[in-house]
Amino acid sequence: MCRHLAYLGRPRSIAELMLEPEFGLLRQSYAPRDMRGGGTVNADGFGVGWYPPGAESGPARYRHDQPLWTDSSFRALAAATESGAVLAAVRSATVGMPVVSTACAPFTDGHWLFSHNGMVTGWPHSIAELAGQLPVTDLVTLDAPTDSALLWALARDRLARGLSPERVLAGLVTEVAETARGSRLNLLLTDGVRIYATAWSHALSYRATAGSLVIASEPYDELPGWVPVPDGHLVVGGEGEAHSMPISGAAGPGPAHEHLDAIADSRGA
Repeated sequence: MCRHLAYLGRPRSIAELMLEPEFGLLRQSYAPRDMRGGGTVNADGFGVGWYPPGAESGPARYRHDQPLWTDSSFRALAAATESGAVLAAVRSATVGMPVVSTACAPFTDGHWLFSHNGMVTGWPHSIAELAGQLPVTDLVTLDAPTDSALLWALARDRLARGLSPERVLAGLVTEVAETARGSRLNLLLTDGVRIYATAWSHALSYRATAGSLVIASEPYDELPGWVPVPDGHLVVGGEGEAHSMPISGAAGPGPAHEHLDAIADSRGA
């Protein structure tokens, strides 16, 4: 079912975020604490994307199809690489889906990084109608023939059409959950400035402190400040702050939708 996290704040080494915490992604790759019936280990690859200081061309990325604990080269890279904006994930492949590096999050396009923690039930038939909304070129150039890669293609297409990230994620979760009932749809998206995440039938927590924000599948330490995200909620945040709201309503007109508009207006003020 995978585990993921996104971080915004002062520059920190990737090792500080992924490898060094007591219950970080390294530990979660072989002994996760809150998988909720979605597997026991996350050993089918991993990936990390980060925004180099001053980079204009978008995030850098490293992906590998082997367990995180086996990649000694990555340890050196992670210790030497710092960033103030990171998205990382470890993968547990759904049965029948390929174990290849291109199937590992984060997926990227332009300045975006994206991850999916969960599964689409009834894949691929349950989501065929939604997939049919995409241009054929998007379908034949998926990173991998997986549910996560298709979810990213759908999200990317909607972002390119000018929809806000909040509405993209909320709408996508709502539509997929309707056609593929029982799916687990924890989506994580960042542009290096804001983080957007959904909690849908799986664990999610965040911690906002002065000048930083972490949103993660599960807390990577036992320090205070972690806030569990209720199931069926969307979280939006930046350095030092986060807001959550029900996904139902966030994808269309109504009070939650108006709340999203208010958040967007305050960011632009």
